[in-house]
Amino acid sequence: MTNKNPLKNRKKVAILLFFGTILLLVVFAGRIAFIMVKGEVNGEDLSQNLDNLYTRSSILEANRGTIYDVGGESVAMDATSYSLVAVLTDEWSNPDEPQHVIDKKKTAEILEKHISMSKEDILTTLNQKGLSQVEFGEAGKNLSFDTKKSIEEENLPGLVFEETPTRLYPNGIFASHLIGYAALPSGAEDDTATKAKSSTDLTGMMGIELAYDDILKGTDGKTIYQKDSFGYVIPNSKVETTEPENGDDIYLTIDKRMQVYMENVMSEIDEKYNSAMVTATLMNPETGAIIATSQRPTFNGTTKDGIDQLWQNLLVENTYEPGSTMKILTLAAAISEGVFDPNAYFQSGVKMISGIPIHDHNPAGWGTISYLEGLARSSNVAFANLMEKMGPDAWKEYMNAFGLGQTTNSGLANEAKGSVAFDYPLEQANTAFGQGLTVTAFQMLQAFTAVANEGQMMKPQYISKFVDSDTGKETIVEPEVVGNPITKEVANQTLSYLKEVVYNEKGTGVDYQIDGYEIAAKTGTAELVNPKTKKYYSGGTDYIYSVAAMAPADDPKVLLYITVQQPEIKDGSIAGSGVVKEIYHPIMKRALEYLSLGEEEDAETNNVKMPKVTGIAKEEALKSLEDTQLNVTVVGNGDTIVQQLPLPEETTIENQRVVLMTNGAMTMPDMMGWSKNDVLKVSEITGLEFTFKGEGYVVSQSLEPNANMQGTNKITIELETPQG
Repeated sequence: MTNKNPLKNRKKVAILLFFGTILLLVVFAGRIAFIMVKGEVNGEDLSQNLDNLYTRSSILEANRGTIYDVGGESVAMDATSYSLVAVLTDEWSNPDEPQHVIDKKKTAEILEKHISMSKEDILTTLNQKGLSQVEFGEAGKNLSFDTKKSIEEENLPGLVFEETPTRLYPNGIFASHLIGYAALPSGAEDDTATKAKSSTDLTGMMGIELAYDDILKGTDGKTIYQKDSFGYVIPNSKVETTEPENGDDIYLTIDKRMQVYMENVMSEIDEKYNSAMVTATLMNPETGAIIATSQRPTFNGTTKDGIDQLWQNLLVENTYEPGSTMKILTLAAAISEGVFDPNAYFQSGVKMISGIPIHDHNPAGWGTISYLEGLARSSNVAFANLMEKMGPDAWKEYMNAFGLGQTTNSGLANEAKGSVAFDYPLEQANTAFGQGLTVTAFQMLQAFTAVANEGQMMKPQYISKFVDSDTGKETIVEPEVVGNPITKEVANQTLSYLKEVVYNEKGTGVDYQIDGYEIAAKTGTAELVNPKTKKYYSGGTDYIYSVAAMAPADDPKVLLYITVQQPEIKDGSIAGSGVVKEIYHPIMKRALEYLSLGEEEDAETNNVKMPKVTGIAKEEALKSLEDTQLNVTVVGNGDTIVQQLPLPEETTIENQRVVLMTNGAMTMPDMMGWSKNDVLKVSEITGLEFTFKGEGYVVSQSLEPNANMQGTNKITIELETPQG
């Protein structure tokens, strides 16, 4: 019979529960001890989770390095752009403080004044259904701080701004392909709301910005601290700070004054002749430093307007046949080899090589002429003869020594090395007058420095120094000699003979004379291959016209090299070489004027040394200039001076115009009665293009005084000479 004693059963249950509880306590104690020793559960670090719960961090943004011209004027800098967003939903609003657009019609009417969008299009955007917020396309992006501030002052509910780091190029078109640009990587602009961006996210896309991205790009810092569950910093908690490392600054060899002037000349010629490609580069041959360089097509670094026309940096990426400017190098080699006798004679017109004729540009020739006249007339036959006298092996060694067929190791992306076809006698002869080989503009500039610099060939240099923006430590980029293909005596003799091109009445360069200076130069007209027929074009302006000029001829301080490809000259009023001359004369004259000004002593009693006023308040700057007897004009409605002309420490004279630019929106000054040179100072400091009609002094301007200059494509100035 089963024992059904309830007391006994309860006793057994109590014993089982007791020992079960003890077992559970032992298990729990063991588990707790294990967790306390190991500090983790299921592979998760509990201390780390605790830190994550209470630890917060914030990014300390680093700055991308600034790019300056040789005088310390900013040409590329960090900035913040703003994107406009309109909130349409009322779910985040309250009756007292609406956070969404209330009056769409009024909002559209007011916004039209601040962004490039009609009120009808704005209203269409605001009336979209089913969206909580809307953007305004390109018209609402990349807005300046001044535009943002102006919109905020309208007190329109529902308009908010998203910040995006960007790169500002304050001079607009300014050696744009050389400097390049930096931007957020593709797609990064779209996630600004979900991930904070800093200047370290900007990436070089082209030119110096790309080539030196690692140097310019900084490293963000971080602050790590602990907060309690209410969001307050825990007292006496440890704060760990990693300071940001700002990117290094880069100082170029480019002179802003010459660069802006060159860009204005190039824009005027580009509009006039619409050439396929144009380059102009001004260099100091003694150091290889590039003073100014420009190309067409080009683009505006800030707005990117025009960037879709041509991505190539023509200085290093484009290869072409150099034509007769190559004869500078052939002449130097022939002098070096002792085979150039200026008084020896040859039969011009045509020369047969392997049964194939080589022609002068005048196929009938000029009869029997001297080699000096052959140089002046740019005879292909003369230079084919000189190559034969040297021998192809010797000539090939000189081409190698001059760096042809090799890159200049510029550091810029996609630098080409060109090619030299040299297997057959005809090919060998062609190279002597610049045909059958391809070069880059940098290669030619580098080679020309050997002639202009006493035989020492200088590497093209576009950076003068790097500066650590945190410590101020400078790393100077020294001029680099990359070869000595000829001697000093040969170089000087070559320069002397090149003057014949300019000053011999039969020379091809007689139109390149400049009053007061001796010029050594060589012109060129290179044939182009038709991409469809694979044969050379014939006739018209389907050529590359060029000039390489060095001045002063006895000791060159500047070297100007210009190439113009396929200009459109519809009325036949000038030859293609005439386009080169229209670029050459204003640029070379201005360069030599600057050179002369730099050599003059301060003998005038009314000289004024320009003080440094950048970086200080506008009112303070104006006060400091009160006693200088200078005519001061302020461009912009900001409160701080950011640029000035003349530059600090430059010498000017009393009553000359000084132009100061502020950090505010650029506003048009009243230029009535100004000289053309004074107007060009505003162009230089703002980077905007001015076109002129007439000569004399300003009688009208297409943009009214105090109007916003930003976004204006072109400003027309009318000049007249005072009567009587």
